[in-house]
Amino acid sequence: MSKVITAELLTRENFAAFGDVIDASGDNHYPINAGKTERYHALARPEATGPGGHVLISLAKAMPYDVPLKLTMVERHPLGSQAFVPLSPRPFLVVVCHDENGTPGKPHAFLTQPGQGVNYPRNSWHGVLTPIGEPQDFLIVDRGGAGNNLEEFFFSDPYEIQLQK
Repeated sequence: MSKVITAELLTRENFAAFGDVIDASGDNHYPINAGKTERYHALARPEATGPGGHVLISLAKAMPYDVPLKLTMVERHPLGSQAFVPLSPRPFLVVVCHDENGTPGKPHAFLTQPGQGVNYPRNSWHGVLTPIGEPQDFLIVDRGGAGNNLEEFFFSDPYEIQLQK
């Protein structure tokens, strides 16, 4: 039997329990560079702990997933946060779970609005990078350094993630 989750629109409020929304909304912005640039300040706080932990900035070229999505696995990173910021104004699918005594609980799914990114705090269960519709490029901010910073969990019964109609 398939367990169905319908993705809801990503907002700061409904995603707050899972991490940060990275976008150009909110009140924490100000002009810099002689007024030629508007800086949207401190949208997320990267974390990097453990031996030699440091923050990395990377690029990813991601292929799209089919929707409805068959969700079989989520992951988390115990030594650092992980942020994904799209480099094009297209939405992508975000799947997260609350931690329930070391394992992920029921998934929650969100569809980003064009241009929104997310930051998952350290130890936060989440799905893989999931563009939809067409290939998409992303800026990634996460942790480098020694130690095991990846834990995967495979669901015994997959979930089906659908978009709202």
